[in-house]
Parts: sequence; C-alpha cells; structure tokens
Amino acid sequence: MNDRFVTSNHAQESVLATNKVLRNTYALLSMTLITSAITAFIALVVGITPMISLVMTLAALGIVFFILPKAVNSSSGIMWTFVFTGLMGASLGPTLAYYLSMPAGSSIIMQALGTTGLVFLGMSAYAISSKKDFSFMNGFLVAGVIALLVAMIANIFLGIPALSLAISSIAVLIFSAFILYNTSNIINGGESNYIRATISLYLDIFNIFIHLLNLLGIMSSDD
Repeated sequence: MNDRFVTSNHAQESVLATNKVLRNTYALLSMTLITSAITAFIALVVGITPMISLVMTLAALGIVFFILPKAVNSSSGIMWTFVFTGLMGASLGPTLAYYLSMPAGSSIIMQALGTTGLVFLGMSAYAISSKKDFSFMNGFLVAGVIALLVAMIANIFLGIPALSLAISSIAVLIFSAFILYNTSNIINGGESNYIRATISLYLDIFNIFIHLLNLLGIMSSDD
C-alpha cells in the first residue's frame, strides 16, 4: 500500500510539474510574440535595410547557439529570450515592407498571421488532447530541416519560383510537425525547461509565418 501511495504521489507531482512547464512556456511565448510584433513594427516604420536585418538575424542566432544554452537555467535566460525574439521580430522589417509594397500586401500579411495562429492552435491542441509521444519524429524532422537548408541555398543561385514554392510548402509542413513534436516533448516530460521550450515553439511559429508569406506572395503574384 505504501509503495502504491508513493507511486501515485510521484505521478501526481510529475503531472503538476509538466502542467507548470506548459503554462510557463505559453505565458513566455505569448509575451515574446508580442515583443516580436512591436520590434517588427518599429523596424518597419524606421525602415531598416536588409543588411541591418541580416546583422540582427546573425546576432539572434548567436544568442541561441552561444548564450542561451548557458543561461536557460538562470533568470538571465528570460532576458536573453526577449533580446533574441526582439531581434528576430525586428529582422522582419524589410520583409514586411516588401510584402506591403505589393497590391494585396496587407492582406497577405494578415492571412499569413491568421493561418500561422490556426496551425499553432491546431497542432498544440492535438498534441495536448491526444497526449501522444511524437519523439519518434525527431530524426525525420532534423533530416527535413537539413534538406530544406540545402534546397534554399541552391535556390539562391537557381532562382526558380516553382522550387521556392515547393520549399515553402514543405517548410510549413515540417515546422507544423515540429509544433507537435515540441509540445509532445513538454507533455511527456522530455522537456522540463520552459525557456528552452519557448525558444523551440517560437522558432516553429516564426518559420511557418515566413514561409506562409512566401507561399501567399507567390500565389498572389501568379494571379
């Protein structure tokens, strides 16, 4: 009886800890998305150049790879998370300006935002309600991202619109699957650090939005 009580108690503690990580992740994620929206708007109004945007992106990647891994277990990790997402949001300035210069630019951006939100809510809701373990997808998703990067670099030189369309379509699918994988990781105890979880989900959302913009932009120009 004692063993059963201890096991039940541990199970309850595990569920409570998981729920806490999930709540903290969504709270921090919502705040970082607002931060990104604000910095993106400021960058758009100021009119930063593509070169400044590139520098911001590289600085953000530097934070993710070199600073955050050491800071995720301290209070400074939250500060660096906001710096990272702020830079990522600001780096969107030239991209948003480009789409706004198109005839249906504002509509494209709003559609991309709305669709990204629906994808995130749908994938998250499914992962949470089903409680399935999607850890088996890890190898496939990593291989998919590597293939995408190779294809994107190749298309910089090739400049084939059809390839760009295919890349963005596959990217939306891959990063949607990443939302399932990352949310499942939290629910099933694979990820217990909410800062790290927030960064992962933020990058999923960011990439879905960027590639949806490209998809909608190409389809709009075809019209």
